[in-house]
Amino acid sequence: MAFELPALPYAHNALEPHIDELTMQIHHGKHHAAYTTNLNAAIAGTDLEGKTIEQILEKCIDTPAVRNNGGGYYNHNLFWQIMAPNAGGQPSGELADAINKAFGSFDGFKEQFSKAAATRFGSGWAWLCVKKGGTVEICSTPNQDNTLMPGIGCDGYPILGLDVWEHAYYLKYQNRRPDYVNAFFNVINWNEVAKRFAAGK
Repeated sequence: MAFELPALPYAHNALEPHIDELTMQIHHGKHHAAYTTNLNAAIAGTDLEGKTIEQILEKCIDTPAVRNNGGGYYNHNLFWQIMAPNAGGQPSGELADAINKAFGSFDGFKEQFSKAAATRFGSGWAWLCVKKGGTVEICSTPNQDNTLMPGIGCDGYPILGLDVWEHAYYLKYQNRRPDYVNAFFNVINWNEVAKRFAAGK
């Protein structure tokens, strides 16, 4: 069964003023849609057809079309879910405890995550991942790679991801990536991140 582009869980303008409506329309309706279409084309007639996206990504992917479009499909599915209108703030419960233990405080986490996003050269993603046992780690990956792929160096289950491709922010922020990264903290859906934390640990 072919992969389908998921609907956004909120309106295109719901994340204003932090992420603008036009960017959301293009990012979801053009870029994510293209990854979905190209992934289906790349796996058609192969032994990957019919597998889940996680099963595809967890294999050692030597085919660039599968790696890039599979990563793009998965990463954006996560990205839309871990954002929400009227969100932001800070995590609570076990997730907050894990963040405080790993980074000293929420501010320490915010500083390290922002650095990972701002210093990723070219295009890619910044990640917060959870490992078995509940410890968390920050890393970044190039292009549409993610931490489900083998050999990435941050081997954990992704619970929070920030897209730092220019198409994610350039219309509003131009070359001011740090401003975009800072704005992202206002739309993080920590309830969804906590669910992913619980599932991944």
